[in-house]
Amino acid sequence: MLRYFTAGETHGKCLTVIIEGAPAGFEVSLDKINAALSRRQRGYGRGGRMQIEKDSAEILSGVRGGVTLGSPIAMTIKNRDWENWQAVMGTEAANGERAVEFPRPGHADLAGGMKYDHHDLRNVLERASARETAARVAAGALVRQFMEPYGVELKSRVVSIGTVTDTADTAAPDLWERAAVSPVGFADAAAERAAMEYIDNIKVRGESCGGVVETVIFGLPAGLGSYAQYDRKLDARLAAAVMSVQAIKGVEIGLGFEAARRCGSEVHDEIVYDNGYRRLTNRAGGIEGGMTNGEPVVIRAAMKPIPTLYNPLHTVSVKDRREHSASVERSDVCAVPACAVVVEAAAAFEIANAFTDKFGGDCRADIDAAYHAYMERISNY
Repeated sequence: MLRYFTAGETHGKCLTVIIEGAPAGFEVSLDKINAALSRRQRGYGRGGRMQIEKDSAEILSGVRGGVTLGSPIAMTIKNRDWENWQAVMGTEAANGERAVEFPRPGHADLAGGMKYDHHDLRNVLERASARETAARVAAGALVRQFMEPYGVELKSRVVSIGTVTDTADTAAPDLWERAAVSPVGFADAAAERAAMEYIDNIKVRGESCGGVVETVIFGLPAGLGSYAQYDRKLDARLAAAVMSVQAIKGVEIGLGFEAARRCGSEVHDEIVYDNGYRRLTNRAGGIEGGMTNGEPVVIRAAMKPIPTLYNPLHTVSVKDRREHSASVERSDVCAVPACAVVVEAAAAFEIANAFTDKFGGDCRADIDAAYHAYMERISNY
């Protein structure tokens, strides 16, 4: 079983991620991990932090000569802004400066302070911050490399930002390439311009905006996941992983909520056989009964606007309960394109988990043998 843990604060020395259960014998490219980290930092509407941080990962253990060993893999991502925060965030001594007493509506500040009895809410926001997702992106970028030899690919794009929706033809062969180079993650040029104008207007008003992102996984065989127990259903595991990403408030597979508004003939995918089983449509989003069905897996996630507003909302002090405006931390106006990269990484980890669970997780030789035997068997089903 693959699992990972992250550690670190947004203005601390570094972020750390430990991956347990990685199979031995797979080549790992640090360049691919760093490319994913770079993608996470792009996007129109990002804040000043992205001008400071140029994230890159360092692998500390579990890899030798560019090949996984089967032992836990540890990676670290240094926070370049640490030198400006050492006195505030030091592990042995901290000067108490930049204390936060005014919780932001929509953030973990107040609930976290109450839970852990913190009266300086920096102790909460430093860990609850989306800066933590850099470690998750590194983890996802690493484990997806275990599936690349078997033709599994993940692509992501932005479906909408605020009230602006990408109007690109989703069947266009260059959809993903155009979305990948867009500053807002759109594939349609006119919609891209409209989204950038929307973000500019939001910024002037001291507001923030959210949106909807989409990740599609290609090349998966039927049968990953299981209907046998609730917690082994792949769509449930994917939904939990994506929902755990900061600011995500909704997840859907395939048609998602739209399926509730249609009749059955407009929801379910008819099956044909043509040198293998396939569906004429993919409204189910590649998952039926908690298992992959051989079609691309389609996941969408709704990201709420970032809670830090430069025109802050009303709140109260956690020290004396007096009314005040919420604290303002350095933040983005729009981080939806970055969210797409994080959701892609979260999905990659769960897919890799299901993949190694199905085909064995000790070493590449075992996975190769199990994968090819399974593919031969189901081709004759």
